Amino acid sequence: MSQTSTHAGPDSALTGFLLAHDLAEPGEAAQWTPLAGGVSSDLWRVDLPGRSLCVKRALARLRVAADWQAPVSRNAYEWAWMRFASRHRPDSVPELLAHDAGAGLFAMAYLPPDRYPMWKARLLDGEVDVATAAAVGEVLGSLHAASAGDAALAARFATDDNFHALRIEPYLLATAAAHPGLRDELRRIADRTAGTHLALVHGDVSPKNILVGPSGPVLLDAECAWYGDPAFDLAFCVNHLLLKTLVVPGRRADLLRAAGALAEEYLHKAGWEPRAALEARAASLLPALLLARLDGKSPVEYLTDDRDRAFVRATAGALLHTPAETVGAVLDTWRSGLVRHPAPDNRQNRGDTHAQSRHRS
Repeated sequence: MSQTSTHAGPDSALTGFLLAHDLAEPGEAAQWTPLAGGVSSDLWRVDLPGRSLCVKRALARLRVAADWQAPVSRNAYEWAWMRFASRHRPDSVPELLAHDAGAGLFAMAYLPPDRYPMWKARLLDGEVDVATAAAVGEVLGSLHAASAGDAALAARFATDDNFHALRIEPYLLATAAAHPGLRDELRRIADRTAGTHLALVHGDVSPKNILVGPSGPVLLDAECAWYGDPAFDLAFCVNHLLLKTLVVPGRRADLLRAAGALAEEYLHKAGWEPRAALEARAASLLPALLLARLDGKSPVEYLTDDRDRAFVRATAGALLHTPAETVGAVLDTWRSGLVRHPAPDNRQNRGDTHAQSRHRS
């Protein structure tokens, strides 16, 4: 939960929300500070006498270059996902304080970055702890296992329209439109993913949405929550670790070990279906998501080198044409490609001097 500049003042709906839910007293001084990190919601740190909290409100139009609109009802599903997670893994989500479904608002505990650093920041600094990645896989697998086969959860999170608007269309279908030669493969993956309903999916398991807390990983930003294909969450997170091998070249081997550990710990928890079926779906989703983070509606901001982008397109395209059956096979293909893909000179030392160069955003 990183901080930006101080906001001039909140609108009346926000201040009224605090008062209505007894989170603030009438006349009590409150300082509202926007927090950075998201394209789909407004997020504030609210400092009150002796305490701080976070307030989150969904946006109807996401902050990306492409025209990307999504229903604000996702705020209620995020709240519901976090309530589910808090019952099963209370240390893995912030404490929940209050929710207003009509206004698309909720409040949760503020987690200070000195005690809860963002995993993305650590990775980009070259601090790659394999144990942290394994813990993320274990938490994610545990939550999927706790939700698998639950008809009530399936009904509560029948958010297919939301997931289509937030993930299927902007990631898979938009990428298919950008790559006519891969269109059929990407559309098949999109259709299969949309039609699989096995467990409660977070939908945005990215290092930017994971804090490294004293008791383990803390998951944030479950706006895409959906009762669907658990392979999506696994592939979505491993995808980010692979992409970071291109911008933290000094830690390529560690990042690949972390990706493997995350997948293995996750799959140890996956007893709701045969491992081979789950892993094959994740393995085919991985190259689709790699390509989507270049050519879909939500490209990663750090892949700016043309050689890196060409590497991703070539490797992902080959894996889409000839799918791997396991996540490990995808990692092996990526590792082999990296051997022939040296890092640009101006990034050669990134990740080797992380103790002196801290990530600041």
